[in-house]
Formats: sequence, structure tokens, C-alpha cells
Amino acid sequence: MTRRAITVRQLEILDAVAREGSVTAAANVLHLTQPAVSMQLRQLEDHLEISLFEPVGRGLQITEPGRELAALGGDLLQRVDEFANAARDLRGVRRGRVRLGVVGTAIYFAPRLLAQFIKSHPGLDLKLNIYNRENMLEQLQSYNIDLGIMGRPPEGTLLVGTPFAPNPLAIVASPSHPLSLRRELSPEDLEHEPFIVREPGSGTRIAMDRYLAEAGVQVNAIMETDSNETIKQAVMAGIGIGFLSLHTVRLEQAAGRIIPLNVVGLPLRRQWFVVHTRQRNLTPAAAEFREYLLREADDLMRAAL
Repeated sequence: MTRRAITVRQLEILDAVAREGSVTAAANVLHLTQPAVSMQLRQLEDHLEISLFEPVGRGLQITEPGRELAALGGDLLQRVDEFANAARDLRGVRRGRVRLGVVGTAIYFAPRLLAQFIKSHPGLDLKLNIYNRENMLEQLQSYNIDLGIMGRPPEGTLLVGTPFAPNPLAIVASPSHPLSLRRELSPEDLEHEPFIVREPGSGTRIAMDRYLAEAGVQVNAIMETDSNETIKQAVMAGIGIGFLSLHTVRLEQAAGRIIPLNVVGLPLRRQWFVVHTRQRNLTPAAAEFREYLLREADDLMRAAL
């Protein structure tokens, strides 16, 4: 006997006949004809090689093996219902998992966005990991994460990046820094200033290098780090100035400990991108989170700046 020889319909009929006590009553409940119910019962008995019912007068009486198998069949039908309900929940994005990767700078706003999404989708499981840009692309291409958030769109055709919110980048300093007293600065005014910079390859560093190179300004980098927090602490200590996303200094700016310098051409108006692979369809949960970012993140993040 093979597993696929038994059908869900046969289990439903076994369950109905056991509960109703007769083929006629079971046929009425299932909206089937009496011969159809009798035929399915005979086929099920043939598959199981066991008698499930025995004739008593003009009716049927369930056998002891039949009673035991009917109980097991009822449990199986309940599991089938659970299976169908789970599939329906997943289609309706009431359950599922979203594996999200973000670059370090995005951690300053990503938790707020996640909290709002989780509040309206309590059945979803959201996994968040932080990567540098290079690792993020590797994680996406190896399908270890569903979506990535980064500040520079990916190159090539394997990944799709869609902008969803502004990412203003500026040069920041301590309020006690001499340049903070100037109403307007040109890029040339930054020529000999000590900079604390992000590591090569980061989106922030690439944007800074491009801006200053276009202005013909040579950076005096006295410290290089992969941490936005280190740059902020160094800037607040008066060691030098930094180039950061304004999302990273929101709290320090509100407290009057860091200010953006008024440099011509700044802040740079960049975008945050949500990225996924072309080769793999997003799960319903991941697709819903992506749509949420495109629909609501812009307003939420602008309100925080």
C-alpha cells in the first residue's frame, strides 16, 4: 500500500460515516450520492486491506479497527485544515519571515521602520543583520537575506535597487569648531582641515570622495574607521570634522553637540535603496515589507530629520 493510495476525500467519508452512523446520513452531510460514498469506502478498505464497517440489518456498523482508524483519520483531516490555513495566512501576509540586511548607517533609522511594520503585521518574523556594503551584496546573491537596505544602488543586472527615502549627507563639526561660525563655506575652505573618514568602499566614503574630488579638494584624513559612532565621538571631542548621513547625527544635533557645516553643495541629496535579487521571487512577507518601505518610509524618515 502506498501513501498516495489514500485520498483526503476517503478520510472525510470515513470520518462522516463514523460520526453519522450510516452511509445515507454521511452522503447527505457531504453532499454526495449514497453509491459514491459506498464506492469510496470499498476502495479505502481495499487499500487498507481491512474491514472498516460490517453490515447490521440494512445499515453499517463500524468495526473496532475502523473506529481506531477513523479517529486517526480525523486527526489527519485536522492537520490538513491547519496546512490549508497556514497557506492562506502566508498568502495574506499574516505569517512568514523577512530576512533583512542593512548597512551600518541604516541602523539609525531601520529599527523605527521595523517597529512600525511589526505593529501592523504582528504575525511576521523579522530577522535583521548588519553588514558592510560588500558583505551585503554577497548575502543577497547567495540568498541568505531577502532584502537589503543601502545608500548606493548596486551595479550590474543581478540585483534590483529601488529608492524609498532621502539620505542627506553633510560635513559635520562640533559647535565649538571655528568653521561652525562661518555662515557659508566653499569646498576649498576644507582643504587643510583634519577629517575623520569612513573606510574605503563604504557608501558614505564613496560619496565624500566624489564630492571633494569634483571640487578639487584634497582630504586631510587623520583617522579612518568603519564606525559612524567613532566619527561622531571624534567630532564632538574636537579632533576634526566628519562626513556623515544626517540620519546618524539626529540625536547629537538635537542636543547641540554636533552641527552640519553650511558648505556649498551640501547636504548631498542621496537616496536609500531597498535591494533584492532578480533571480528569485520575493516571499509574500518580504514583498509586503518592500511595499511598506516604498509607501511609508519616506514620510517616517523625513519626520525624524
